[in-house]
This record gives sequence, structure tokens and C-alpha cells, in this order.
Amino acid sequence: MRLNQANRIRAVFALHAVAAGALYPRLSDIQQALRVDDATLGLTFSGLAVGTLITFFFISRLTETVGTRPILIVTLSLLPIGTALLVAMPSAPALFVAFIAYGVLYGLPNSAMNIEADRIEAATGRRVMNSCHGTWSAAYLVTTLAATLAEALHLSPLEHLAIVAVIVAPIALWITLGLEPAPPRPHAGRTDRHLSFPTIAILMLVLFSTGPNLLEGGMRNWSVIYMRDSFAAPGWVDTLTLPAFLVAQAIGRLNADRWVMRFGVVPVARVLNAVAFVGGALVLVAPNLELALLGFLLIGLGVCTTYPLTTSAAARIGDKPASQNVASLTFVNQLVQLASPPLLGWIATGFGIRVIFGVTLPLVLGSIWLARRLAPDRAG
Repeated sequence: MRLNQANRIRAVFALHAVAAGALYPRLSDIQQALRVDDATLGLTFSGLAVGTLITFFFISRLTETVGTRPILIVTLSLLPIGTALLVAMPSAPALFVAFIAYGVLYGLPNSAMNIEADRIEAATGRRVMNSCHGTWSAAYLVTTLAATLAEALHLSPLEHLAIVAVIVAPIALWITLGLEPAPPRPHAGRTDRHLSFPTIAILMLVLFSTGPNLLEGGMRNWSVIYMRDSFAAPGWVDTLTLPAFLVAQAIGRLNADRWVMRFGVVPVARVLNAVAFVGGALVLVAPNLELALLGFLLIGLGVCTTYPLTTSAAARIGDKPASQNVASLTFVNQLVQLASPPLLGWIATGFGIRVIFGVTLPLVLGSIWLARRLAPDRAG
């Protein structure tokens, strides 16, 4: 079967989602196995952000030197194996250290595939970034539903993720070996040999994305535990929060390119952030699991374009190579994300897990105003 390059890069996004996404629905099982509270679990999550931060120090130079294809060939094939090894950690400190190494393994293909998607956009003149992320969300949905099935079949997290690794690793190798990289996007500057620190334009994009990103991160890390602690329901019902979120996110991302072409990037971003705000507020006060699931649906739709739109905006600035601006954006976003898991875990322990979703809402409101930074004439 032959795939054109646009479909092949979409397949890369899908495989990344399946390789990494199978972990999150099993976090409640992992927490119970480690016998740790919410605050400790949140602290272990921060190891992922630490590892991703490490990639900032070399990802741009590595991409410009060896290209996206070798990075994807090596790291995407190893990612599902690394995910399976995480759940074999015997203690919270060991899991934290493993998350640091895993963050590097996760961050390298994440940056490379976004850079390659942007290069394909530049080479073809057609938007593919949102549909790539839509494919990622759809694949994440599939892996989440598979995790729900694994839970119902009483498979342990290690058994479940080992099966995923055996299936995904060879497919990832086949897809990436056939990737023909597009040429780099033209830019006015040159590749730095040293660190490329964020410009004002990048920082504005970070400010725009912080609220929705924290709301999405809180949803991914804590929604299953939220359902478990808030409502009396079977374990497999608790894991439906991620599918609800991902259905809405996938639908939004797969349609976002058309919305942007018709209405413009700023109006679309503002309306979707308003939807995310309503969803977060609903989760905060939901008296039953049906309304909570509706809230997660609205959050999924509301945050669907935040990451792809900010990534595209950073890559299009043109003052530096796209890889440097994307790396800068990722670096600052990860600094924010580094503090959020332990902080949200502390909030959950001290004030209740619902409050996690409430504290992000003022930031989401701010994102509605900051959406103007996505406009092409504001990029630089």
C-alpha cells in the first residue's frame, strides 16, 4: 500500500498518539499500584515535562543537521516500548526518573512531526496541520477505547501496554522508513548553534495557549481520577472521560482547517476558547456523571485547535528556522507544564479534585483576548 506524504505524516501523528496515549487511561491503576496520593502522583508527572525540556537544548540543531526522518525512524519505533516500561516502575521516585527519560523519547518525535507537517504545508500550499492533529486525536480515541476494553478484561497495565508495543513498533518503523521529507520552510535568519531563546512573538503565543493547555492537561491527567472520586460508577465508566474528550477534539480538529479558511483564525480561536470555558465550568459544578461527560466533550471541542494553531503560527513567523521557533514555543510551554502537575496535585489533595478545573478558567478567558496574536499580520 502506497501513501502520499501528507497521509504518511498523518499516519505518523496517529502512531504517536497510540504509542503514548495508552498510558493515560491506566493512571488510576498505576496510582493504586504505587499507593500514592494525588499530590505525589502529580509530582511524578512533572518528570515528563523535565524530559521534554531537555530536548529543547538540541532538537532544533538536530533537526536542521540530520532532518526529521531519522529522528522519527528511531524515536517513534521506541516510543511504545518506553510507554510499556513506565508501568513497570516499582515506586514513585523510579517512575519520576523514568518519566524524565520518557520525556525525551516523547518530545523528539513530537517536535519532528510538527516541523515536517509545517514543511509539507509550505511545500504544497495546503493546510494539513489541523488534520494531522485531528488524526492524532482520532487515534488517541481508539487507544483510549482499547484501554477501556483492557480494563474490562482485567488486563494489567503492563500486559496491555506490552501488547500495544508489539503491534505499534514495527508499523511505526515501516511508516517512517517511507517518509520523504519536504524541504525546510524559507526564513530570514540562520540556525543558531546555541540556544534559541523565545522572542516576544513566541511569548505571546505561549500566553494564549497556557489556559487551554492547562485545562487539557488537567483533563488528561486527572479526569479518570475525578470520575472515580466524584461518582459511584464502574471502573470502565471512569475511563469514558477520555473518549468523550477525544471524540469532540477529533471532530473539531478534522474540521478546523475549513473553519479557519471560512471565518479566519482569530474568530475560530475565540469561539472555541469560549466553548472550553463553558466545559470547564460544567465539570467544576457537575452533579452527575452525565453532565461531567458533557463538560469533557465541550473541553475537547474548545481546546482542539490550540496546539496546532500556535505551532503553525510559530513556524510561520519567518525570523528564524521554523524548527527553532517551534522549539522555543515548546520550551516555554513545557516550563509552564513543569509546574502544573505538582501544583494541580496539591490543589486536588487540599481542596478537592474539582477545583483543578476551576483554577484554569480565568486563564482560558484571557486566551479569548490573546487569540489576536494568531493573526498572520501579528505573527512577527
